[in-house]
Amino acid sequence: MSLSKTEYEALAEFRYALRQFLAFSEGKARSVGVPARQHQALLAIRGFRGREGVTIGQLAERLYIKPNSAVGLVNRLAAENLVARASHPGDRRQVFVSLTPRGLAQLEQLSTAHRAELRRIGPRLRELLNALEV
Repeated sequence: MSLSKTEYEALAEFRYALRQFLAFSEGKARSVGVPARQHQALLAIRGFRGREGVTIGQLAERLYIKPNSAVGLVNRLAAENLVARASHPGDRRQVFVSLTPRGLAQLEQLSTAHRAELRRIGPRLRELLNALEV
C-alpha cells in the first residue's frame, strides 16, 4: 500500500518532533554535566522492569551497545559515583549495577524536565500519530 502525500508529511513531522525531543534531552543532560549516553544508562537502570538493578548484558541490550562498551560506560558512571556494582551472590561472574543516591538525584532532575517537555509536545505527537492511523 502506498502512502499519500499527507502521510509522508505526517511521518516527516513525527520524525522531526522526535529529533527535537532528542536534541532537548541531550542539551538538558549536558546542562547538568551528564553526557547523553550516561543519562540514557541511568534511565535504563532505574527503569528496568521489576528490579532496581541490571546486569551489564541487560544494560548493553537496552542501550543497543556491545557489552564491552557497557562495561566502559559503567566504569565512567561508577567513577562519578552515579552507580554501584554488586556481584550476584550465586554467580560472581554476574554483576548488577544500580543507582547511587547521587545517580538517582541526577536522574530525578533530568526526568522531571523530560516529563515537562513531553507534556508540552505530547499533544502534537498524538496528533501526528492519529494522522498516521497508528
